[in-house]
Amino acid sequence: MRTASTGQPGTERTEHQPYLGALDEVPWHEIQDSTGSADAIPGLLDDIAHGSADTATAALGELRKRICQYGFVVEQATAATVPFLWELAQSPQVTCRPQIIRLLASIAEARQWEHTASAYPKLLNHRENPVVWERAARQAVHARRGAVRSLLKEQDTEIARAGTELARTLGV
Repeated sequence: MRTASTGQPGTERTEHQPYLGALDEVPWHEIQDSTGSADAIPGLLDDIAHGSADTATAALGELRKRICQYGFVVEQATAATVPFLWELAQSPQVTCRPQIIRLLASIAEARQWEHTASAYPKLLNHRENPVVWERAARQAVHARRGAVRSLLKEQDTEIARAGTELARTLGV
């Protein structure tokens, strides 16, 4: 059942499809994105999955800012979000699949925190270690790299092209 959208990402709500059912199993309120609490991520993922093309694109833009800011700075919530991105990238009804695939590639390439820690090793001593977040996010993307093959077979050339870029990033 869909409620009216307010036009803001994260506000157009539907019942979760099975692939998004696991959203409730992630303690979003306990992890951080670039804005603070990651509580908004489930709503954004839902809008990507079920919203109109404009709603999905806006939600993906907001999600990108929260989990892979500037296209290379990952956050604590990134690794928890990656499995849902993989699911959405493979779902034919999702309107922004190429952009999701490119976001996965950006996450897989992220090394900002590692580079910073090499210059400032004290970063590794902080309780909240962003280098660990970055590695976990990359591992989450790599864990489902077998799914890239299906993206390469897509009839949509933009999806296939994005899939090729992701395959290259993942060494598949």
